[in-house]
Amino acid sequence: MRDVTSNRKIEHVRICLEKEVESSYTGLEDVMLIHNAIPEVDFNEINTTVNFFGKKLSIPFLIASMTGGHPETKEINRNLAIAVEEAKIGMGVGSQRAAIENEDVVDTFTIVREYAPKAFLYANIGLPQILKYGVEYAEKAIEMIDADAIAIHLNFLQEVIQPEGDVKAKGCFNALKEICDEIKIPVIAKETGAGISRDVAIKLKEAGVDAIDVGGKGGTSWSGVEVYRAKDVVSKNVGIDFWDWGIPTAFCIAECFDVLPTIATGGLRSGLDLAKAIALGAEIGSAALPFLKAAVESSEKVKEKIDYFTKGFKVAMFLTECKEVEMLRKIPLFVKGEFKEWLNFRKIEIDKFSRCR
Repeated sequence: MRDVTSNRKIEHVRICLEKEVESSYTGLEDVMLIHNAIPEVDFNEINTTVNFFGKKLSIPFLIASMTGGHPETKEINRNLAIAVEEAKIGMGVGSQRAAIENEDVVDTFTIVREYAPKAFLYANIGLPQILKYGVEYAEKAIEMIDADAIAIHLNFLQEVIQPEGDVKAKGCFNALKEICDEIKIPVIAKETGAGISRDVAIKLKEAGVDAIDVGGKGGTSWSGVEVYRAKDVVSKNVGIDFWDWGIPTAFCIAECFDVLPTIATGGLRSGLDLAKAIALGAEIGSAALPFLKAAVESSEKVKEKIDYFTKGFKVAMFLTECKEVEMLRKIPLFVKGEFKEWLNFRKIEIDKFSRCR
């Protein structure tokens, strides 16, 4: 079992690097920040820092959970950690199941804290594993990287598509509630590409989670990834059918932001995307795939990609006259298209997006 899990991890990495795995439409395409032609702010005085679970981030951004659990992933996590520490942001690690099952690959995760001693790091384990093995699994993951928080990932779309997937979801809520009751650090409920609706967000709050990572549609499709791994025609075709399944990221933010602190993940590919997510009500944003491709090359390439997000985010703040991140939540937004249709369908007022508006 432990070799199967480890091999699956490197297989996922190779597919994400070599194949087209993204789904379409995040909803952010239908959001426009309104240009201010006379911004009364000095670009050099703009403050992009935020505090998140007790850690100061240079911008409201994390590198999302990505990899670990196979010897070939160690260098990737090292490069990510070096860049994150230098940039003063944070990151999550990939699912730690492989390292819990096999001590030989623990160093593919511990290297992250070694090279990012001060950064905000979150551990990561799947709810299916919590269902099977209980709180002890989460505690091992936390201890492994001296985590500041733990993400419990909700990846049932991927599980039901992959041939070796765990589809026994009965008892999820109670398992998650037990984690929240027992674990002493913040617990983040993290979807992995299919999004979180308001109804589910309310249930997550009832379970006791501290934040939601919406993991909306528009970024990496894990159904799509599993299409490349499928060995039979039926599984491959079902995976294709569900490639674009889920709730787009912007829709999720609008649904969840006023229920719990919200992390916007799912197709963010620029600092402008990040600014839109914050303007919609997210606390912070995160992305994985663009940083995976950079991390295969070097920590310098990862830092370059972080700088790209940072500069774009700051430019968006400048052109909307926002000296502080919180001010993004007060600016007017223009919303159109499918996102506007969704808001009307769900009876969500545009002015509701911000707690400060």
